[in-house]
Amino acid sequence: MRKTTKLALAYIALAGAVGGAAYAENLDSANVRERTMMRLEKAMKDNDGKITFDQFSDVMDARLKKLVADNGGKLTVAQLAEALEKARFERMARRIIARYDSKGDGTLTSDDITGREKKLFAMLDKNNDGKIEKGELPKDGRDDRQWDGEGNEGGVQ
Repeated sequence: MRKTTKLALAYIALAGAVGGAAYAENLDSANVRERTMMRLEKAMKDNDGKITFDQFSDVMDARLKKLVADNGGKLTVAQLAEALEKARFERMARRIIARYDSKGDGTLTSDDITGREKKLFAMLDKNNDGKIEKGELPKDGRDDRQWDGEGNEGGVQ
């Protein structure tokens, strides 16, 4: 494989990782709001359309309160940061497994990774000659075709 092709693929992989992280951060914010609303709606249904402060408090920050309780009633910055980092990485790991797991068994294998790489390579090899040439690379990190991030063409142009 030529050095320029290797560099191009490395660039694409890095751009995907950076873009994926930024996208995930925006999704996390929306997901937090959505989960909060779902918890409140469930509490409303469970309590005849009314929520007391104690019920509200139980629904809102149960995990944070459990973390404080698990740490003797006090939580340091380091302990909270560790818990948040662990939760963030677990979410990221679930997304990566879901993206690559071709069998749907919740595991990641070399075959899963190779399969995804083949999809990405095929998408970039526009003339299907088995090579990615400079002219086939996205300009400014973008392709003129729409791509869903999963190696599939589609979407709105």
